[in-house]
Amino acid sequence: MSPDIESFAVNRRAFLGSYAGAIGSLALAQILGNSRASYAATTASSAVGSAAMGSPALPAGGKAKAVICLFQNGGASQMDLFDPKPELARYDGKPFPGGDLEVHFHEQKGNVLASPFKFRRSGNCGMELSEILPHTAGIADDLTLVRSMCTESVDHEAALRLIHSGKITPDRPVVGSWVVYGLGAEADNLPSYVVLSDPDGLPIDGVRNWSSGWLPAVHQGTPFRAVGSPVLHLSTPKGTPATARRAQLQFLDELNRAHLRRHAESSELEARISNFEMAARMQTAVPGVLDLSQETEDTRRMYGLDNKVTAEYGTRCLLARRLIEKGVRYVQVFMSGQPWDTHAKNAENLRTLCARTDQPCAALVRDLKQRGLLDSTVVLWTGEFGRQPISQKGDGRDHNRLAFSLWLAGGGFKGGHVHGATDDFAAKSVQDIVNVHDLHATLFHTLGLDHRRLTYPHDGRNDSLTDFDVTHAKVVAPLLA
Repeated sequence: MSPDIESFAVNRRAFLGSYAGAIGSLALAQILGNSRASYAATTASSAVGSAAMGSPALPAGGKAKAVICLFQNGGASQMDLFDPKPELARYDGKPFPGGDLEVHFHEQKGNVLASPFKFRRSGNCGMELSEILPHTAGIADDLTLVRSMCTESVDHEAALRLIHSGKITPDRPVVGSWVVYGLGAEADNLPSYVVLSDPDGLPIDGVRNWSSGWLPAVHQGTPFRAVGSPVLHLSTPKGTPATARRAQLQFLDELNRAHLRRHAESSELEARISNFEMAARMQTAVPGVLDLSQETEDTRRMYGLDNKVTAEYGTRCLLARRLIEKGVRYVQVFMSGQPWDTHAKNAENLRTLCARTDQPCAALVRDLKQRGLLDSTVVLWTGEFGRQPISQKGDGRDHNRLAFSLWLAGGGFKGGHVHGATDDFAAKSVQDIVNVHDLHATLFHTLGLDHRRLTYPHDGRNDSLTDFDVTHAKVVAPLLA
């Protein structure tokens, strides 16, 4: 490298500021040719190596090697979907007989609100599920249904941070980042952590939902789009000569590395270099992975791609399976905003949401199973909290942190199993309670990771996903096969 590059302290920031719109297009597979991204490989291996040296928490017999999280933003109503309560019908329209409830909007508290939906026993296990989840009912024998979840906040942002990162405070690493930090990369031409974002927009709390926090930035989630260009700025602008791109990329690489030598502590810069090089490899891999024309018509119908109601969500569920097949460790499917936040028109909105998501979610589990991937993949369906047994605004339900339901499938979880119970109104978890830290500890266990030992130095001490709760968070053995 010429001495001039070392002295170009500028104005690297000025350069990036002026040409940021074009930089994303620099990473071309043909530019790199056969010169592999050695620095990216070194960075990835050193990151995983540091995890191994810092804690003996890497895989040790876990059944799962990947996770797909189907996140239901807003908090789904447990008593309308997963947790039947006859007492709600008995007291419908009457004052709640169970004492005070911890609601979010106190001035809008109403009387008991019965579920309008019937519950049916499903599968050989006899799991009771709502009539508006007919496809989920068809996979009941593959599900671990947890009815006794609880969390620490009735505020969306705080509850989202807790279930994603282990604390209600912002800017901490999320579960997906911890998983790829602990397990390392399996594919070298795709990110280990992919977020399939909703075309209609970001979920509440935005990109914090897939932030790596103070873990090395290379472990953050990479958003993919199911429509249009899958990854923004990945394609080369038409008419751009490869030789020009090669020269620009080489120059940018020299600038980045010179800056890194002066600021060796910058994980963001390491991640940027790694991501440029990964982007080049992705150019050849991503189009193939996201090309659904390779799927059979039967598969496309199974996910609901032939139905305008289910097609969009079904497409992202199918993409999640394809990404897992190619070695991606952690995939999240989010919805825009917080659609499950049914403060009004609870029943009407639930019908619409289940019509959109029920078939694709069940298809994902079926598809993984028939391909032999379910044993090595955990599918997690959850929101951030649940709903109240009383009405809000007449036909809605308020937030509830003391009771909600979620389900898991595959990866060593016990199929056809219902865990825990709530009180007679699904207002509070009362039996075999599972908190968010327990969920994290158990999920890590199925991946062969010990939540107490997978740590990273932060603020002068070793921090972890469960952090101060390491002595209290527990692996919930009854959930495991």
